[in-house]
Amino acid sequence: MTAAAVPAVRVRVDPVDAVAGVLIVLSVAWRAVVSRRGFLAIDDFPIVSQADAYGLDPGHLFGLYNNHFMPAGRLVTLAVERLAGYDYVPLLVLMLLAQLAVGIAFYRLLKLMLPAGWGLLLPLCLLVFNPLTLELTAWWAVGVNLLPMQLAMIVAIGALVRYLRTGDNHHLVSLAAAVLVGLLFFEKVLFAAPLVFLVALCLYAPGGPVRAVVTTVRRWWPAWALLTVIVLVYLGAYLGMSTASTIREPSSAGEVGTFLGQYFGESLAPGLIGGPWSWLAAGDGTAVVAPTAAARWVSWVLIGALVAGTIWWRRWVAVRAWTLLLLFALLAGGLIAATRLGSALSGVAGLVPRYLGDVMPVAALCVGIAVCGLRKLDGTVDEVKPPARLTAAVVAAAVFIASSLWSSVDFASDWSQKAGRDYLRTAQADLAVAGAGTVFMDQPVPEEVVPSMSSPWNMQSRFFGPVENGPTFVTEAQRLSVFDESGHIRPAWVDGVRAEPGPVKGCGYQVTRGRTVRIPLRAEVVDYWQVLRIGYLSDKDTTATVRAGDHPARSFAVRRGLNAMFILLLAGGDEVTLKVADASANLCTDEIEIGSLVPQPAG
Repeated sequence: MTAAAVPAVRVRVDPVDAVAGVLIVLSVAWRAVVSRRGFLAIDDFPIVSQADAYGLDPGHLFGLYNNHFMPAGRLVTLAVERLAGYDYVPLLVLMLLAQLAVGIAFYRLLKLMLPAGWGLLLPLCLLVFNPLTLELTAWWAVGVNLLPMQLAMIVAIGALVRYLRTGDNHHLVSLAAAVLVGLLFFEKVLFAAPLVFLVALCLYAPGGPVRAVVTTVRRWWPAWALLTVIVLVYLGAYLGMSTASTIREPSSAGEVGTFLGQYFGESLAPGLIGGPWSWLAAGDGTAVVAPTAAARWVSWVLIGALVAGTIWWRRWVAVRAWTLLLLFALLAGGLIAATRLGSALSGVAGLVPRYLGDVMPVAALCVGIAVCGLRKLDGTVDEVKPPARLTAAVVAAAVFIASSLWSSVDFASDWSQKAGRDYLRTAQADLAVAGAGTVFMDQPVPEEVVPSMSSPWNMQSRFFGPVENGPTFVTEAQRLSVFDESGHIRPAWVDGVRAEPGPVKGCGYQVTRGRTVRIPLRAEVVDYWQVLRIGYLSDKDTTATVRAGDHPARSFAVRRGLNAMFILLLAGGDEVTLKVADASANLCTDEIEIGSLVPQPAG
């Protein structure tokens, strides 16, 4: 047979699938443009520096970070750190690829559960273009947890629906695998268990509430038994690892009420129509939502109209969809209210977009069901009204995308301001041209770069760990440097408590003949690690010991001539004692100060 005789194979591409693919890719590109303007932030630095410090240590991989169990996330971070250090681009690429997977998986779920047609594009856009999820593809510490969680939830729902339709236990294996893999990234994937139960109960179980619950438990009990075993085993292991909890509790019912009001009224409602449109900067992290009063009212009216309209349009299908969204949002918000309030930041906790990261896939799915209808377990669609048409779907999706793009402008502007990036790059540039022998004493980085609550990972020695040719840290030095607040290298000085003037004219305090000299301070020193700077004149090379309070003495090298020495030591009390080892040496000093390191004053 000749080549010309071979029949051509025509592959028909569904136009809805083609447009959905384009939309998913465009949403990823949009996120790339927004996120690329930023950098690593706050928790990212400790996560990366811990990877540098501990590598494949099981205690690191399987330990908790801020109560989060994320061995797979730590392993991915380690791989990137070994290849690229603090480079943000590889981490951003991974987040965007995960977002691409989420978009594809969600569209497949929509095709499984909703009637075919252009209406699928509306819930798809609601998820992939949602401004409330921009944080997930910008901030690594958030994305490494929540993107796998979203993917696990979507795959788990799909596996459950296939199981409900066929009864094939192979789909239970898929359900368990989705949950177990997700749990390697984030312990909150446990929420997939109640979520799939609510999906079965609210969308597929017949009858009223009581009958639906009984039917759900009895008919599909193997799924619930499997998930119960996974949840109980995982919780037992997780709680066994948690030696010191950082979980907080709300201080009052009013605090919970404020949180839920923000959570539903200022975050979720605007987010369902492409809001919040304006944001409030939150330091080096991502901004929190800050819709205006007018924007809030508009979103409430539109969401109210959407709920009422879809209930009129789809009757009980819409009621069940909105019930599913309400129950899951209450479950997710209730957990946050029970574990994350009770701090100085609780007043804005309901405005944090990542707290809705697990709700948005459910919200997009429920909106899609309420608008388009639901495929029954036999694959048919019980429609009260016709499905969404091309014009309506395109208009609604376009309006939502336009609203989301508008919202992203302010978000991107806030995200582009990165104190951690500027501090790191400035320090690296100065280190590249610093002279040989430039040394530092360990200090915290600025609070806006890594907060003190992350101690000891806010220390410069930890922060600069992943940096190639990073700074050298010492506990004593004649010539010492410091990083100022912007990351520039400056000569060091000590700001603190000074010694009283010495009694010997032209010398101050004379230390000789092996005697210990007591040097009174002008005020009492706080009992903690301090830096002592001593300026002295010596006629010989020798060693000396210095002591502040009841702490052990520190020895240091004395050089002949006029010199100075910076010494890190435990200090306290209101006097310093000084002694030289060589009894024939004479040392004079009238310049002792104990306190914290600062850049040397100009002039």
